[in-house]
Amino acid sequence: MPPSASASTKSQAVDKLLSRGELAKAPRSPRGNQRPRESKPPALAEISPQTPRRVAKSRIEIIRAPAFDSVPWLIHGFSTRTGGASTAYRPAQRAGELNLGFTSSDSRENVLENRRRFLKALGAPPSMKLITLKQIHSSSVLSVGENNATDAEPCQGDGLMTDQPGILLAIQTADCIPVLLADVKKKAVAAFHAGWRGTVKRIVESGVGKMRVAFRSRPQDLIAAIGPGIAACCYAVGEEVLTEFTSQFAYGRELFHEVSDSDPIRQKYPMLFLSARPPGHSNLGPSLHLDLMEANRRQLLDAGLRLGAIAVIGDCTRCHNNRYFSYRAEQGFTGRMLSAIGIRG
Repeated sequence: MPPSASASTKSQAVDKLLSRGELAKAPRSPRGNQRPRESKPPALAEISPQTPRRVAKSRIEIIRAPAFDSVPWLIHGFSTRTGGASTAYRPAQRAGELNLGFTSSDSRENVLENRRRFLKALGAPPSMKLITLKQIHSSSVLSVGENNATDAEPCQGDGLMTDQPGILLAIQTADCIPVLLADVKKKAVAAFHAGWRGTVKRIVESGVGKMRVAFRSRPQDLIAAIGPGIAACCYAVGEEVLTEFTSQFAYGRELFHEVSDSDPIRQKYPMLFLSARPPGHSNLGPSLHLDLMEANRRQLLDAGLRLGAIAVIGDCTRCHNNRYFSYRAEQGFTGRMLSAIGIRG
């Protein structure tokens, strides 16, 4: 993330506090300069954080994919955090927020009211059954029909699919990538929750395969929408994640980028960030960032979808934390959004 408007003020304050000490400043390096590494970096790219936009906090907003809107029998949409009844996550804010997940910090009554508002804004009839999952970062995809369309006790898994009208499939996210699919010929739909663990387990790619078996879907008849999630600009990960991806995908290294640390205080006063971690310092310099949206787009292409059939919303939930819930931006204390898709009855 780039320095905030108050970064220089904070830096001046640290300068003043340390002016009587003997702590030396680190020499400033040009912006974007990267520290050499022993091994070749996975990829080098200029990745800039997204610029937040103003939002109407009292209004429910539904994000849609244009290609999906052109299919008359299809209902779909990605929620944001605005326009709800919840006040748990930002109690000082006048307008409530649209938390759609049953979290420990919010009341069940608020979540049910938020879901009612979301379904109304989505254009779903009251008779539609909303189906969610207890998500476990797996590759498990469940088929939903009239006999098992109940949300009383959600099943475990990270993907849902159906060809039955009147059922609305929904995935909960707060940084992970939601992916919606529709077969425009067979009238079948699917929704996937793709965190990095589910992505490395090929949740989306295997989901397309399961649609082919269950509904005789052809990849060339599928359209896909990759919804808002944490983008490469903000998704710093460890080397173990790189190892997981490179062991599973021939293009694995292409999904990772090295991004320079842009914290001015850390750069000026590296001695403040001493730690017991060998060789004695906490992480300074380049950090490893994963492009999770691109990872899922590549899986869709490998599964046989046409290039033009994949829409990527592209919004970073951490950069646009005023518009979306973000687990990382809010350090775990956050609500959940829903990404929903269904067939009109």
